[in-house]
Amino acid sequence: MPNRRVKPLRVWLNPDHGPALAALPYALVWATTWQHEANEYIGPVLGLPELPVITWPEPRTEPAGGLYWKTPSIVTWAAGRPFAWIDDEITDADRDWVRTHHDAPALLRRIDPAVGLAAEDFAALAAWVEESD
Repeated sequence: MPNRRVKPLRVWLNPDHGPALAALPYALVWATTWQHEANEYIGPVLGLPELPVITWPEPRTEPAGGLYWKTPSIVTWAAGRPFAWIDDEITDADRDWVRTHHDAPALLRRIDPAVGLAAEDFAALAAWVEESD
C-alpha cells in the first residue's frame, strides 16, 4: 500500500538526560538517522534546544571491514576538530578507522541500546574532556 502510514520507531527517552547532556562542555549535534526530525521529536522531550544535524549521504551503504556507515560522515563533519560520539553501533573497526583518518582526539563510546545512556557514560564523557585538554 503506497499511502500506508509507517509506524515510527519506539524510542525510550529519559527527560533527565537533556539537562545532563546540556551540562557537558560539548557543542551538541544530532548524529542520528532521525536527522532533522530529532529536533522535532526527541529534543523537546529532553528539553534540548534545536541542535545542528549531521545529514547522511544517500544511498547509505555499509563500508567494508565492519565499519559503520555513519563513521566516515562523522569524521568529515568533525573536519579535524576533537569530537565525542555516542552510538549503539560503534565497534573497534570504527575506533581503528577514526584513529587512522582523524588527527584530532576522538572518543567513540558504544552504549547498550537496551539500557541507553547511563551514569558511567556521562562520567566518561566529562572525564574525556578533561583528559583531552
